[in-house]
Amino acid sequence: MFGMKAVEPIIVVDLFEPLLEHLLNLLLGLDEQDWKRETPCAGWSVKDIVLHLLGDDIGKLSGGRDKDTSSFLPPGPDLVSRINAQNQIWVEATRRMSPHLLCNLLEHTGQQIISYFKSLSLMEMNGVVSWAGPNRAPVWLDVAREYTERWHHQQHIREAVGQPELTEPTLFTPVLDTFVRALPWTFHVVEAAEGTTVALCVEGEAGKQWYLVRQEGKWSLFTECDFAPVTLVTMKQEIAWRLFTKGIAKERAMKEATIEGNKAYAEVLFQTVAIIA
Repeated sequence: MFGMKAVEPIIVVDLFEPLLEHLLNLLLGLDEQDWKRETPCAGWSVKDIVLHLLGDDIGKLSGGRDKDTSSFLPPGPDLVSRINAQNQIWVEATRRMSPHLLCNLLEHTGQQIISYFKSLSLMEMNGVVSWAGPNRAPVWLDVAREYTERWHHQQHIREAVGQPELTEPTLFTPVLDTFVRALPWTFHVVEAAEGTTVALCVEGEAGKQWYLVRQEGKWSLFTECDFAPVTLVTMKQEIAWRLFTKGIAKERAMKEATIEGNKAYAEVLFQTVAIIA
């Protein structure tokens, strides 16, 4: 047997620069019609997603780096709806920007984001990453979350304009590794016997296998495990990232996957979401 090996911190600070370079190279090659193309984000064009990414940079620099507290969330019944409303207000207010100016600003804020994230103490505890649970999370997880936000929205742009996804393992494996950190919280209400194990195998060059194990009254995530899984879910990497970002319906994802063993645990796994809004 392998022995038990818990998941490790995900350090992505050096990946923001190549990810930004890929994005800017992509955007600079678009024509006027490309900027208007619809994306998988309902109601948003390519330009709208780029505006959203610029807003992410500005929000993180202002609130995180500069400790500015003047930002507010619009009224709403819950956090997700309030964040969605804030995002929509930003996009609608900034649509007058030209693509050329937008690229200039994104390069400017992107470089500042890179410097800011490199300045952080990654092992310190920070605020909550809501999809990973209600407790404070380490800085590295918040930074990894920011990385996945920029990666998956770039994929939306690439899909809209017919360009290949960024699936090389160096850039993509940390995305999948971050998304699966939502699994323990997804399962937190599921009672099970000690040692119960659910395995997720993501197929593809960037994929890996993870084990969710019930230990001491909670679920924990491992990359190596002594327990035989009661459920094994196998899915392709292109299905996995879409599932975790609400880019594919749970029912369709389950049809695309292979499920062995107890299907009740698989039903829970396919409810996993690793984005806030």
